[in-house]
Amino acid sequence: MMKMNIVTTIMRVVFGILFLAHGMDKFNTGLGNVAGWFESIHIPGFMAYIVGPVELIGGILLILGLFTRYVSAILFIILLGAVLTTKLSMGLLNGYELDLSFMLIALYLVFAEVTRWSLDHLIFKKAKTN
Repeated sequence: MMKMNIVTTIMRVVFGILFLAHGMDKFNTGLGNVAGWFESIHIPGFMAYIVGPVELIGGILLILGLFTRYVSAILFIILLGAVLTTKLSMGLLNGYELDLSFMLIALYLVFAEVTRWSLDHLIFKKAKTN
């Protein structure tokens, strides 16, 4: 069980770092520019103003291990949207293979046990015992 705690924690933190980087990239590029790119591929531009902050804040929350299940579920939906709207037509290789991997990690984190090295455990475990 200890090995699964370690593996799950590593997956959560690395997944969080990756999404933090994706969110930071959207902000560095400029959400207005990302909105323009979204519109060029037939996605409503306002979605950039949702996806960017969700990726950034979601990445931070995953690194901390706070609201892991909810954040992972939201990121799964964003990834599914990316695959269905833009990447599916590009094919598996150089298209959506990485997104599928991310989706599996997100799905795993939705259903995985809360690890002891997370704020979820620290906050909600104490709440259950009180």
